[in-house]
Amino acid sequence: MRVPRAGASDSVPPLFSTAISLPVHEKMSAHDGCLSLVKYLLFVFNLFFFVLGSLIFCFGIWILIDKTSFVSFVGLSFMPLQIWSKVLAVSGILTMGLALLGCVGALKEFRCLLGLYFGTLLLLFATQITLGILISTQRVQLKKKVKDVVQKTIQNYRTHPEETAAEESWDYVQFQLRCCGWESPQDWFHIPSMRRNESEGDRVPCSCYNSSATNDSTIFDKISPQFSRLGSLAQPRHNVEVCSVPANSYIYQQGCERNLSNWLTNNLISIVGICLGVGLLELSFMTLSIFLCRNLDHVYDRLARYR
Repeated sequence: MRVPRAGASDSVPPLFSTAISLPVHEKMSAHDGCLSLVKYLLFVFNLFFFVLGSLIFCFGIWILIDKTSFVSFVGLSFMPLQIWSKVLAVSGILTMGLALLGCVGALKEFRCLLGLYFGTLLLLFATQITLGILISTQRVQLKKKVKDVVQKTIQNYRTHPEETAAEESWDYVQFQLRCCGWESPQDWFHIPSMRRNESEGDRVPCSCYNSSATNDSTIFDKISPQFSRLGSLAQPRHNVEVCSVPANSYIYQQGCERNLSNWLTNNLISIVGICLGVGLLELSFMTLSIFLCRNLDHVYDRLARYR
């Protein structure tokens, strides 16, 4: 039996110790590389959305401040520009704020910001899912509610010159969908604001006028320049005189209910695709943020252990 030499150590020789520890360091380097990739992917994506939110915000402010230039560029003056500008501005601010959380949280590795970013995205995703379920299950009630709002707008058309946002929006819908009224043009019959006197026949708004049915395109411009597709100078928002045309002239004979249903049916794939794309994008950002947030503790513990 061989007796160990005095001073011999039971530990692994340094050469073998280095060989054994190499895979651990390589594994750690691969893990750190993966975390760095996730970190900078999250930062770049959120930086892109921060720039996009800034552009949306600036566009909304431009509409709010310089309506004349926007109207001359688009060629439509009856849109409720103030409402659209506020919607764009608020959307831009929210996009910028959420993207800023992701950028700073990822770049500086702040767990609190990453957690807040994940929670905000989760809340937004849950809200979208809830709205989708409500819309799909409450279609009949939603359709009835829209019908009531439209009929109320038609009944109160131009009765309050200072409050015309809903009426201008409905004019825009009729103009774009090439329709008149909710069910038919008869929805506009016997509306007090459509008649100048009692002896006058039934009339409808100028947004119901079918300019493509006439050979003379200047007739439509003479009736109301604000509805010209070619673009023209904007009229004052609160105009006392209501623009209307006789019901027996060249008007759209189909109601907007059917045209709106047809539009939704024709664009259903695009709408669903956009919603799915936004949802998948949010899920991807949530996955990246929670992965980075959960692995930061392991990185800090390893760094402290090797110091």
